[in-house]
Amino acid sequence: MSEVQGQDRTAGSGGARTTMRDALVEAAFELFSERGFEQTTIDDIVTLAGVGRRSFFRYFPSKEAVVFPDHDGCLADMTAFLAAADPAGDPVEQVCDAARLVLRMYAGNPAFSVGRYRLTKQVPTLRIHELSVVWRYERTLAGHLRTRYAARSDGALRADVIAAAVVAAHNYALRAWLRSGGEGDVGAAVDEALQLVADTWGGGGEGGAGAPSQDDEVVVMVARRGTPMWRVVQGVEAALEG
Repeated sequence: MSEVQGQDRTAGSGGARTTMRDALVEAAFELFSERGFEQTTIDDIVTLAGVGRRSFFRYFPSKEAVVFPDHDGCLADMTAFLAAADPAGDPVEQVCDAARLVLRMYAGNPAFSVGRYRLTKQVPTLRIHELSVVWRYERTLAGHLRTRYAARSDGALRADVIAAAVVAAHNYALRAWLRSGGEGDVGAAVDEALQLVADTWGGGGEGGAGAPSQDDEVVVMVARRGTPMWRVVQGVEAALEG
């Protein structure tokens, strides 16, 4: 194949446009399938793709990164989605919706997603790389929640726990679908898993999960310093019974 320097290449007459990035990913997975991940070198990939070695590193910092070519874009979409979220909306619902962007990416190309899952299960270094990708998603979700829960004394803890729950619920359903070879309605499965998180932690609005609703009454008791405790309790009881 001829060398391509920083330009897109087009597949066939009337075919879909294939970028150099796509060509590198396609070549890499073809070789991984034939030879195995460890036995495939970056030089092998660029040779099959018909590009130079420098072109590879223009798009991917490592051989592991070529296995996850779509996550940077998805993370950017998630960040933009949360930045545009309604400040008065339920933050738990918002991070659940943000997680669905990851699902959409996987479901958009089932064959690639299933192939990547199977490859990742076989290669320890890819599992480590995948964990770093998942951590970036979780930190993005937690960052949004920390901002929304900033007024709460337990805001940071609540944010991190909810973000971890969203990622765990999403990945539980997604990986079951990947293990099945991409069979079934993964959207419905992820919705069910995320609904569990929303039911547990959601409904907080600005105050966050667990904030009092507008129907709750607040009783304020004012007493002089030195008032006997029995009189304070008596006053509270009278207010609650009134």
